[in-house]
Amino acid sequence: MEPSRSRRVLAIAALGVFVLAGSLGLLAVSLSADAGQSANATRVASVDPNVSTVHAAGITGENVTVGVVDVTGFDADASALDGRVADARAFESGGSIDDDTTDHGTAAAETVARVAPDADLYLATFDSPEGYERAVEWLVAEDVDVVVAPASFYGTPGDGTSRVAEVAANATEAGVVFVAPSGNLARGHWAGRYRTVENGVLSFGGNARNYLRGDDRDVTVWLSWDDAGRGTDYTAELYWTDGDDTRLVARSRPYAGDDVPNERIVARVQSGTYFVTVTGPANATDARLRLSSPTHRFQHLRPNGSVVAPASAPAAVSVGAYDGRLDRVEPFSSRGPTPDGRAGVDVVAPSRPGVADVEGFVGSSAASAYAGGVSALVLDANPGLSPAQVERRLEATALGADEGGVDPAAGHGRVAPERAVGGAANATG
Repeated sequence: MEPSRSRRVLAIAALGVFVLAGSLGLLAVSLSADAGQSANATRVASVDPNVSTVHAAGITGENVTVGVVDVTGFDADASALDGRVADARAFESGGSIDDDTTDHGTAAAETVARVAPDADLYLATFDSPEGYERAVEWLVAEDVDVVVAPASFYGTPGDGTSRVAEVAANATEAGVVFVAPSGNLARGHWAGRYRTVENGVLSFGGNARNYLRGDDRDVTVWLSWDDAGRGTDYTAELYWTDGDDTRLVARSRPYAGDDVPNERIVARVQSGTYFVTVTGPANATDARLRLSSPTHRFQHLRPNGSVVAPASAPAAVSVGAYDGRLDRVEPFSSRGPTPDGRAGVDVVAPSRPGVADVEGFVGSSAASAYAGGVSALVLDANPGLSPAQVERRLEATALGADEGGVDPAAGHGRVAPERAVGGAANATG
């Protein structure tokens, strides 16, 4: 259907939800924090500068436009958005469903609106990778200054070469600051080579089984591999076990929604013990595999390299999630580096900004919405900065940036609104 204007943008058709499950991850999930965390990921300073200080100085995002693109849609009549929405459109292939589906998008837009209260908002919802591309193109055509894209595409390469990452790159080339969540995959990610193989079954650190705990929810598992392995078949299988008996629950199937060598599983599981295996050719191929679950935690995991698209685009501002209560990066927040050697995470921001009316808006989506609002404040105070200059300013003024180096989890450090708006001599070069 053609894009339609509406004060209340509702998406997605029920069919669209199932089609996108696992491909588009809604990152506002409530996740508990682990006690353990690497020391280098905790060096971000604990103080969260209050944006009200910036507002009191007259910096509120005036004359700045922000586009928010989200898979769940928006309730543009939410009180925090009153008078702030310049336009809202739906880029969808199906019908719409009730207001309960708009929580994530609404919370993201509310976060931007409260951080940058005088910025004008353009809201776009989508239900497919093609819809996402059209939505971003519309926002660019509307000449927005900042795009916040709090959604993730799983099963795509982490090196920025995917189609959705290219969409972010094109927007940046057009002069738009593109802000996206790094992802919430650190505890549900494994990457490695198809090397240790016995009878066509991959070994995870000496064990062919990668366990996870069933909890009466859908399990989504993605298996993807590099383009050099296109034409070779790799399969993920999900099993239930009680220690004595084992039963196949689901086998991955190729995903037709993109042009990437990948397969996925979406299966409802009960409470209990489950495990994933990966099968392929009888002999090692050295192909690089990526196994990820946006819904469950793996026993054998590798958090590094878990940044998702579109944040994997080199020009995007990739934002990780930071827990201000415990002064550390959230254990679930995706980590760099990217497969092509970039840091992967540029900055981190509060995973619980506390400025949205929607309860439970937690994760790197919330962090990216916060950072997108701060980007609008930076542009209000410093009109004419390029996307690269805005990103450098966020990085150079981040809390922890003065300690040197880029952390794979924290990037340059935690976004500091007052410092970013004030800037630094070396932040705009």
